[in-house]
Amino acid sequence: MAFRPVASPNRYMRQCDEESGRERGNPGEICSSSGPFDIPPKNAPIERLRRWRQAALVLNASRRFRYTLDLKKEEEKDQIRRKIRAHAQVIRAAFLFKEAGERERPGTPGSLPKLPTDGFGIGEEQLTLVTRNHDYSALQEYGGVKGLSNLLKTNLDRGISKDDAELLHRRNAFGANTYPRKKGRSFLIFLWEACQDLTLVILMIAAVISLVLGMKTEGVKEGWYDGGSIAFAVILVILVTAISDYRQSVQFQNLNEEKQNIHLEVIRGGRRIEVSIYDLLVGDVVPLKIGDQVPADGILISGHSLAIDESSMTGESKVIHKDQKAPFLMSGCKVADGYGNMLVTAVGINTEWGLLMASISEDTGEETPLQVRLNGVATFIGIVGLSVAVVVLLVLLVRYFTGHTKNPDGSVQFIKGQTSVKSAVNGAIKILTVAVTIVVVAVPEGLPLAVTLTLAYSMRKMMADKALVRRLSACETMGSATTICSDKTGTLTLNQMTIVVAYVGGKKIDPPDNIESMPSNAVSLLIEGIAQNTTGNVFEPESGGTIEVTGSPTEKAILSWAVKLGMKFDDARSKSSILHVFPFNSEKKRGAVAVHVGGSEVRVHWKGAAEIVLATCSHWLDADGLVQPMTSDKADTYKKSIEDMAAVSLRCVAFAYKPYDLEKVPNEEQRDSWQLPEDDLFLLGIVGIKDPCRPGVKDAVELCSHAGVKVRMVTGDNLQTAKSIALECGILKDANASEPSLIEGRVFRAKTDRERDSIAEKITVMGRSSPSDKLLLVQALKRLGHVVAVTGDGSNDAPALHEADIGLAMGIQGTEVAKESSDIIILDDNFASVVKVVRWGRSVYANIQKFIQFQLTVNVAALVINVVAAVSSGEVPLNAVQLLWVNLIMDTLGALALATEPPTDRLMDRSPVGRRESLITNVMWRNLIVQALYQVVILLVLNFDGRSILHLKHEGQEHADKVKNTFIFNTFVLCQIFNEFNARKPDEINVFSGLTGNHLFMGIVGITALLQVLIIEFLGKFTSTVKLNWKLWLVSIGIGFISWPLAALGKLLPVPIMPFGDICMNWFSWRRKQDDMVQGDSTNRL
Repeated sequence: MAFRPVASPNRYMRQCDEESGRERGNPGEICSSSGPFDIPPKNAPIERLRRWRQAALVLNASRRFRYTLDLKKEEEKDQIRRKIRAHAQVIRAAFLFKEAGERERPGTPGSLPKLPTDGFGIGEEQLTLVTRNHDYSALQEYGGVKGLSNLLKTNLDRGISKDDAELLHRRNAFGANTYPRKKGRSFLIFLWEACQDLTLVILMIAAVISLVLGMKTEGVKEGWYDGGSIAFAVILVILVTAISDYRQSVQFQNLNEEKQNIHLEVIRGGRRIEVSIYDLLVGDVVPLKIGDQVPADGILISGHSLAIDESSMTGESKVIHKDQKAPFLMSGCKVADGYGNMLVTAVGINTEWGLLMASISEDTGEETPLQVRLNGVATFIGIVGLSVAVVVLLVLLVRYFTGHTKNPDGSVQFIKGQTSVKSAVNGAIKILTVAVTIVVVAVPEGLPLAVTLTLAYSMRKMMADKALVRRLSACETMGSATTICSDKTGTLTLNQMTIVVAYVGGKKIDPPDNIESMPSNAVSLLIEGIAQNTTGNVFEPESGGTIEVTGSPTEKAILSWAVKLGMKFDDARSKSSILHVFPFNSEKKRGAVAVHVGGSEVRVHWKGAAEIVLATCSHWLDADGLVQPMTSDKADTYKKSIEDMAAVSLRCVAFAYKPYDLEKVPNEEQRDSWQLPEDDLFLLGIVGIKDPCRPGVKDAVELCSHAGVKVRMVTGDNLQTAKSIALECGILKDANASEPSLIEGRVFRAKTDRERDSIAEKITVMGRSSPSDKLLLVQALKRLGHVVAVTGDGSNDAPALHEADIGLAMGIQGTEVAKESSDIIILDDNFASVVKVVRWGRSVYANIQKFIQFQLTVNVAALVINVVAAVSSGEVPLNAVQLLWVNLIMDTLGALALATEPPTDRLMDRSPVGRRESLITNVMWRNLIVQALYQVVILLVLNFDGRSILHLKHEGQEHADKVKNTFIFNTFVLCQIFNEFNARKPDEINVFSGLTGNHLFMGIVGITALLQVLIIEFLGKFTSTVKLNWKLWLVSIGIGFISWPLAALGKLLPVPIMPFGDICMNWFSWRRKQDDMVQGDSTNRL
């Protein structure tokens, strides 16, 4: 197959702004290339979605549009959301008004109803009312969060018990964290929708009329065959279609449930454990951090700088700060900043989120660009098929009523004035059924559904390859990806971090946990800072046993190091109290905590990127623990140490502190806006954290490069660390590379858009990048015409994930905010899985092309044979029942067989699929024309001279014609079965490679062949066929078999690289120019 070379990405240049449908730089001109069947892969406007639906020729709307977005339902969902939000806000306002008016004193007898509590101090209804109505006065009456936890038998530090009986008791008392979902459609609904195909309805009506007339004229015993056989064939088509569609629907439902099954940490029995969101119970203590989704309704126990984005519930894009005065947390909202612990007070349907989700049905519909383009192809083919059917209908009717149509015995079928009305109507109905059946074959309703089928299959298989698809269109868009901007930590590396180098007291400590080499006051300060300035946790079992460290990989590495230095986590935290927290910020690359250690003494502990923290230090602690001024020489020594660690792929983290006076600390009301002092710090130490490169990443990066996909590393780490890992992974080839191949985020950020565009193509590694730098790089690459895939895990990555053509969130380290903004979730955080997604993306496109090639071959052959035969002889060799069987092979069974081919390594030998690349390539046209021409020639020769070729001249004309037509039908079907193998590998000579691995393909081909034998040998009355002898069977098989060597020879024919469509357009343009020139010359002569 001739492929375009991997050239400039401008080949993929977006000629139009896909959101608005206008050309860049010319807002007034509508984009000419944006037809009704062109939609952007993400965030398509509603008007564009409506436009293609109106342009599509559709015979069964319920089936064709089943897996597309239901625009009416979307509007209804929005209305329900608005009603529930308004209802909740009205109730809250009423309670606030009541509270302000009454101001009942806490503890007033009878103010709170006593309900059955199942052994707990408070009932489900009371608890739900307090939480849902944000009733602060009621909360105070219960004794605040502490009093509520006592009523719920929860320890605020250790959580609830892990005992199964206790958990079951809570579930029974307060409910489970699930909500009633609307059941998926039953099989009967799919059956009903399959019946709504206009062509099948017409055929059923025709079958009933034929049945009635046949039984009246020929008697019940013989007269029911014609009508009954058509009805049976239609019912078979409906059944197979409904079963196939029902299976797909079940697959989508299962995948949708998997998407909603969030895993989160809870504290039970003093330990942090991971549970499914569905297993969350009232009374659970849940740690929250930036990027998390609030999993249930609850009340804040304690938190630092905790800010919640409640837009999903209130509809307002406003971040709400939570503290003891505003402690209520709503399920479904996101943590925008800070961290804290919450007490779960309502789950499932008792939460506003549960109420909202139970009120709206989950719509799995979503159109993809490929699906919409195939609707365009189906519409074009349908119009051609409809035109052909009308021509055939007119020709056959004219021939019938003018007396040119004869019976098998040679007698004329219709004689004016002699033929009965019943016979005339019956003859006309038979002609109508043939014409309608041609429409059934010609209008490929299954073509757009083949995309859904291959996407459903791909999504299921991608789960096994550790990729959860959230947005269908991402599957096919990955096939077009030209560049991947990947994170380093956890994606290219293992995310298994350990501290291997430490500098404390101005010297290198070897081994890094050798406490005897460190000054004691430095160790105690490090332990204090590490214990308090963390979102992780250390669990020490009371019975001894293994210490459990939880948190992010970096936090775990630091906490594990502190444990080795002698840290007792709970003791260290109890010795000081937290005054204020500055959570780790990916923009500033550092985080801090202010702690009160007793008296008037306050210390502010900082932790973060080594070179950034070092730049803020004015002092350091020496080997004796004495404070020394940070001279330029000493700073240079530390910088050299950082560079040495970065050169061997170590992640460098520094610890510093600053003594502070309690009198300078703002009061509690003003503390939220307190900017912690970040200058004149005292450096405590610097550590180097080892995070090994993932095995197999280098091979995956090389495979991407071979496939024309450039991998770029975008990381928040030190540029030298990033460079070292990039060399190890094979992303960077040149160890002496410099700017712009290696660039820091701040440098890139400081440039203008034009400057960024000029260097974006050359960037391979970006170090010390912030999420906004990643977003700027994505935008620059998209402006250059790239199809960009981006990996991300933090909530700040959400804009870049949303902006990219394909957003890939990390399943293990990714926050819920990042996952919700992504298109695909990489479940194992492994870059090799990203490459597998690229292969699947290309496979989707390749499988659809295989199916198109197969279907168009059948279309062309069936239409040409019937039209030529109808026009020339007034008869068609393939009757209605036979055509319906061909339609079943071509549409449903063909899609199942070819759309479920697994991806091969050969897909990665190609360059990325162009966004606007023709669906039907020159190679496909070549294969299609070779096969269709062969089938048409063979079958037309058999149709016009079959009696002599098959040695049937000595037999009766009626029987000879039946044998000939049966042989034509059998040969035609066998040609399709053999050609199905050819369609598997459009550009390879060997069409059998990998065949044994595709059991579904082999099963479908086997079932099709078996059914064909049954039809010919045993169902002749239904299909108007006769039994064939073994010689004719061998000839049929031989004719079908020839399509294999013919396909191999056809593949040796060269094809132009430029698509035939473009060649035709260029030729027409050239002809127009020539005509204009001739016209101009004539005018000049005059």
